[in-house]
Amino acid sequence: MSYKSGRHFLQIPGPSNVPDRILRAMDYPTMDHRGPDFGEIGLEILAGVKKVFGTDNHVIVYPSSGTGAWEAALVNTLSPGDKVLMFETGQFATLWQELAEKHGLEVEFIDGDWRHGVDAGLVEEKLKADSGHSIKAVCMVHNETSTGVASNIATARQAMDAAGHPALLMIDTISSLGSLDYRHDDWGVDITVSCSQKGLMLPPGLGFNAISDKALEMSKSNGFTRSYWDWQAMITNNASGFFPYTPATNLLYGLREALKMLDEEGLENVFARHDRMAEATRRAIQAWGLEVLCQNPDEYSSVLTAVMVPDGVDADHVRGVILDNFDMSLGTGLGKVKGKVFRIGHLGDFNELTLMGTLAGVEMGLSLADVPHQKGGVDKAMAYLTETAGGAS
Repeated sequence: MSYKSGRHFLQIPGPSNVPDRILRAMDYPTMDHRGPDFGEIGLEILAGVKKVFGTDNHVIVYPSSGTGAWEAALVNTLSPGDKVLMFETGQFATLWQELAEKHGLEVEFIDGDWRHGVDAGLVEEKLKADSGHSIKAVCMVHNETSTGVASNIATARQAMDAAGHPALLMIDTISSLGSLDYRHDDWGVDITVSCSQKGLMLPPGLGFNAISDKALEMSKSNGFTRSYWDWQAMITNNASGFFPYTPATNLLYGLREALKMLDEEGLENVFARHDRMAEATRRAIQAWGLEVLCQNPDEYSSVLTAVMVPDGVDADHVRGVILDNFDMSLGTGLGKVKGKVFRIGHLGDFNELTLMGTLAGVEMGLSLADVPHQKGGVDKAMAYLTETAGGAS
């Protein structure tokens, strides 16, 4: 393969680009994970990560992918044969459903069109109809990475409360944590699932469960056997900053640095920055005459935007043209929208100039791939970013 000058633009919606500060923090000798220095680092990380989740309760950190964190949420609280309510908002909601069924859970999977988030009215309706409380958990994806649709979790929690139902609320924040406003405690979430390679700006390899007191209590008597995923063993060891088995030491170094970076910028500023980059992206797409997959503006994701291509156009061909000509990777369409959309990631360590390079690559690629569109998307995005620079609105 011939050398390509410049940096590769990784503009998929995760794994996101890893900042130099985090790479340098990870480039440090592995220490004794049973020694006193590691215990101090562990306590610092376990305390700091709570702020990102918006919780005062336990956050469990696994050496795992987000899929592992999905599994941990289920096996620590439920029992084989339990019924759970899930919502088809996209590919990753579907994969979580499949994982639950493999564990012998009975899943009521509410069909969706992949263009809308969770309907809180339907949540209330389903739970009110469950007078015998056979539904033990309600599982939702906060930000659906395959579609660019963000569900309103606070409203869903209100619907559960209105129904007076005791089910656990489990939320997947794999692509939203550290990028979108999220409040585990305030929104009454029982288990928040997440991972390292999106808004936390790390490589893949860490999975998280933030857990409520209610979920922790259920874990003491539920029916699934587990060892690796056991919360109780984690919590016991975490009290002194340690882990029951070998942790991903160098990724934890990186997590400590990521938490410092988020704290320095301020989470509210992080969320506002993501909102601004997303709005500029949508303005470019509108100017091109293309359509955003998400149909409800209240559910637009500030993590990524899924762009629909015209009928007769293969979105993966467009992505290939952009990769070959400009060394930029965009997200592919997944599942039901394969070949119909490409996804622009605008998350993590991301600023105005990164976005302008991304959108310029897309606009040039649309022309080279002969996609019917109008010119001027980059100009529209640039105008918006200029008008809103320095906090102006």
